[in-house]
Amino acid sequence: MGYKGPRKHLKRLAAPNHWMLDKLSGVFAPRPSPGPHKLRECIPLIVLLRNRLKYALTRKECMMITMNRDVQVDGKVRTDMNFPAGFMDIVSLPKTGENFRLLYDVKGRFVLHPVNEEEANFKLCRVRRAQKGKKSAVGRNPLGHGQGASIPYVVTHDGRTIRYPDPKVAVNDTVKVDLKTGKIVDFVKFDIGKLAVITKGSNTGRVGVISHRDRHPGAFDMIRLVDKRGHEFSTRLENVFILGEEKTRGFRSPKATAFVCRLLKTKPNASNVKANRFFFLLLSVFKIRKVRET
Repeated sequence: MGYKGPRKHLKRLAAPNHWMLDKLSGVFAPRPSPGPHKLRECIPLIVLLRNRLKYALTRKECMMITMNRDVQVDGKVRTDMNFPAGFMDIVSLPKTGENFRLLYDVKGRFVLHPVNEEEANFKLCRVRRAQKGKKSAVGRNPLGHGQGASIPYVVTHDGRTIRYPDPKVAVNDTVKVDLKTGKIVDFVKFDIGKLAVITKGSNTGRVGVISHRDRHPGAFDMIRLVDKRGHEFSTRLENVFILGEEKTRGFRSPKATAFVCRLLKTKPNASNVKANRFFFLLLSVFKIRKVRET
């Protein structure tokens, strides 16, 4: 007899690795509630409060904090401690005056990057769908008739449905959304030469400039990127999140995350390895001579 319906529990060993939960603190892990982000691509608020920010020690304390309406995600109060927060979300704690943006580090783990009040009022969203909808889904244009009454809309990576976008906005583009009004303020087109970050796969967290797009009809289009060190890597099209132009991006980048190219996952050059070995050899010889002289 198989299972019926969705699972209600999550074993600790089956939890995503980027939550960084230890194995010996129990059998189960907090299962994220259904929300704007997938289970493997999010982090619940209880993990942020208890394991990252250290504002709580137990599950009950996390529940008291959230039920006291002290946690906001994208400007909205969230009383569910299992609410899934994902990439680019703004987590705010009004009582402490702190605002954090969820970003990836070089190993694909979520990083709480502190931001000021100005940056906490917007977020970047990747466009997943751009089409015209039926009146039962997104409403109807009262000034049109038939197909002309359908409303254009876009769906972003965090589950937002935004009506009447700019006609130039297409799939894979990045839009800048004002969290107070929920409207698109600006957008960046997906194109060669743009700065992008990888949000899925083995290269999660790496940042580079798009150099080429390999089209494969009937399969997955591949995107080639080059980081600041000149190392080239590739990934699928749906894994690429546009940040902006090569020299400008839509927000301040943290030093402790993958947006600093010196922390990118790159293999060491053979010349560097030989130079390090030669340096340590000279250092050991110098120490031996110093000991003999004394």
